[in-house]
Amino acid sequence: MPAHRARKTRLLAAAAAALALLVSAACAPQDDGSEDGAKAPASSGAPSADACARGALKTRKAHTLTIGTDKPAYAPWFSDDEPSNGKGFESAVAYAVADKLGYAKSQVTWATVPFNSAVAPGPKRFDFDINQVSVSDERRNAVDFSSGYYAVRQAVIALKSSRIAGAKSVADLKDAKLGAQVGTTSLDTLTDVVKPERDPAVFQKNDLAKSALKNHQVDGIVVDLPTAFYITSAEVTDAKVVGQFEGGAEAEQFGLVLDKGSALTSCVTRAVDALRAEGSLAKIEKRWLSDAVDAPVLK
Repeated sequence: MPAHRARKTRLLAAAAAALALLVSAACAPQDDGSEDGAKAPASSGAPSADACARGALKTRKAHTLTIGTDKPAYAPWFSDDEPSNGKGFESAVAYAVADKLGYAKSQVTWATVPFNSAVAPGPKRFDFDINQVSVSDERRNAVDFSSGYYAVRQAVIALKSSRIAGAKSVADLKDAKLGAQVGTTSLDTLTDVVKPERDPAVFQKNDLAKSALKNHQVDGIVVDLPTAFYITSAEVTDAKVVGQFEGGAEAEQFGLVLDKGSALTSCVTRAVDALRAEGSLAKIEKRWLSDAVDAPVLK
């Protein structure tokens, strides 16, 4: 065979061998990064039982569930400004969720997280946060939420001597000086529902809002209904719940906050749903929020 033909034959054989190797590699099982090289199951909206099994969750710290909330930790959501004592509605809910996830009380640690930091974009210092955070589409752009653990309405409180103490409708609040905490649905209700003629007072903390109320710097403040009953019964006893705002087509829900795209979201939601289905959430609510009886509705 002429030399040039021999060289051509060898080149064609080498190319064929390389092509066969590439096809073989493409068809071979791929390593997904797991230790045994097994192919990971396709992700789905519903977690598998194994993914949510005791000890299987990939928490920030091994064998520990880190829960965030703000400080002060207000009643009736917490008691004595101490989230770890298990007292108060949200402390009790947090430990019930932890138990569903397989974490004993001794395996739960608490982190102080300001309200606005909890719902801001960026990595979190908690596995989930519980702090009367209402689920909203806007917040979903920055964080994940569990399913709702409490349906809530907003209310306005005022000193009994206030000119709005006898208000019967939203229209009666139009010319009042009202305030609410920054970044909350209480402030959203104030600006979007009341639409006051005077600019609302905006406070970093509810403590500052309560001080402004006591010092007659505002006519009233907007807070969620259970907080309104607690403030008027235990903290500002010369104040009253003027009324609550009507709920929309969908009730406002408090949800547990998780990092955006957290691998824990589906398991935490499963835990909340299980607590609701078995009646545990209702029992916790009855124990810790029983004082939040119906208030007049502001039409």
